[in-house]
Amino acid sequence: MTGDERTADLEPELRSYGVSVESIDGGDPLELTYMTAFPGREIHRGEIGRALNALIEQAEADEWDPVRVEGTVVRAPGDVLGTWRAEAEWFEALASYEISETEFSTRVLDTVSHETEGGDEDDDRSDTDAEADR
Repeated sequence: MTGDERTADLEPELRSYGVSVESIDGGDPLELTYMTAFPGREIHRGEIGRALNALIEQAEADEWDPVRVEGTVVRAPGDVLGTWRAEAEWFEALASYEISETEFSTRVLDTVSHETEGGDEDDDRSDTDAEADR
């Protein structure tokens, strides 16, 4: 199976996990853009988890060779809510039991950044910091 065929198989797998794929570019990095079902001010962590679980399952089934994943979450086409990423090494460490699922998730969540209203990305900040801005 070629790399293009493997990437083509990722979209239906992601959709089966409830991820509303807008676009997917299977290069290295894998660029995944999906529309959130939770268009609030922050990326829904459960959606990130569903996307990652789909990719992990494909990797475990030897249907996808892990590469860096760059996720972009949109509220609507062109309306970016934020981004996240997962490194290929993290997938590999998880598969070889070098890190736990919790550690894997923590690493990914540490990469989350949100778009500000002005269009610039803003690092994920604590609720206390957000409260101070109000």
